[in-house]
Amino acid sequence: MQMDVLLGLQWGDEGKGKIVDFLSPRYDMIARFQGGPNAGHTLEFDGKKFILHTIPSGIHHPEKVNLIGNGVVIDPVIFMEEVKELEKSGLNLSSNLYISRKAHLILPTHRVLDAASEAAKGKSRIGSTLKGIGPTYMDKTGRNGLRVGDLVSSGLDNKYEKLKEKHLALLRQYDYDYMDELDKYEKQWHESIETIRRFSLVDSEYMVNSFLDNNKKVLAEGAQGTLLDIDFGSYPYVTSSNTVCAGACTGLGVAPNKIAKVYGIFKAYTTRVGSGPFPSEQENVTGEMLRKKGHEFGATTGRPRRCGWLDLVALKYACMLNGVTSLLMTKADVLTGFNKIKVCTAYKNSGSPASQFPYEINEDIKPSYAELPGWQKDPGQLREFNDLPANLKDYTSYIEKELNIPIDIISVGPDRSETILRF
Repeated sequence: MQMDVLLGLQWGDEGKGKIVDFLSPRYDMIARFQGGPNAGHTLEFDGKKFILHTIPSGIHHPEKVNLIGNGVVIDPVIFMEEVKELEKSGLNLSSNLYISRKAHLILPTHRVLDAASEAAKGKSRIGSTLKGIGPTYMDKTGRNGLRVGDLVSSGLDNKYEKLKEKHLALLRQYDYDYMDELDKYEKQWHESIETIRRFSLVDSEYMVNSFLDNNKKVLAEGAQGTLLDIDFGSYPYVTSSNTVCAGACTGLGVAPNKIAKVYGIFKAYTTRVGSGPFPSEQENVTGEMLRKKGHEFGATTGRPRRCGWLDLVALKYACMLNGVTSLLMTKADVLTGFNKIKVCTAYKNSGSPASQFPYEINEDIKPSYAELPGWQKDPGQLREFNDLPANLKDYTSYIEKELNIPIDIISVGPDRSETILRF
């Protein structure tokens, strides 16, 4: 059996959590392969809303195994709070949640370093979520990190103190008052690691491959989005991990030839949180309308998202990098009410159109748009593609033709049920 991969094609916030939850009944295991609590995967069903930061989005299906892979970084405090909220809803997580021993831990000093570094950048801030993600991945690649498996090691205290001292030495370079914040968070951290110890800590690479060898279906769940990839995103305004399909191989220990379907999720328009280039951004009434109608505020940070038209240049680039075989379009309902809908088809740089995503997006790059007719009927209550407004069907067909990839799922609302399946 081969593994399917589901990931975002834009700057994150594409609706991955809802779609993973929707597809989970088709799989035996849901496995997160990268990122950390900077993710905010929102699920809605039965009149309830859940936001997941670290735990895979298949967790509400008790019969499915949910795995936090080695490529994920875990903040024990946030993980503990997440577990408490889910258990309050009646879930017994100990029966179907597993954690890789090789996943790295976010320390209190990682969070403080993140905040101090971002504050020191001033106007050049990259828009970090201040969750300690970057410093944790830096320690991982610097071979200094603390891993989940260390929590059951007799040398834990020594490793913790050694890494903490390294961080404190780095913090002395900054004009940043951190002691009260650090003391409070450190106390919580030492309490919260007991929550992680409650769960099955596994060699996840063996677990995933054993599932595949026994013809069980695995869905790899990504966080953030392709345009935030550390190598291929809009650097330096990116995250600290590989958000592309290749990251599923290293984040779970699965060989490339074991990947089958690649589901690429995108919004019917484009959003971005934090700093960084955004060619099709609409800093006007259109952008405000998209933000209001789409409730575009970060699930993790609460920050208002920047909004703009769909960017086909960036989307084609993301599909190429990931080898996308199936497209999933979310928030089609948000575009209801626009008389005209624009789609960015090329970038203009010094007057010359360009169809490739550039090495660096600067202020000289301007979007070139195609214009399509909008629709006035809200598709939120519709469940069949043929029942959708004609112009929404035409919009879907236009994107499919441009990308040469089928759109197999269309989300027309936040609830699990508000989904149109085309395969």
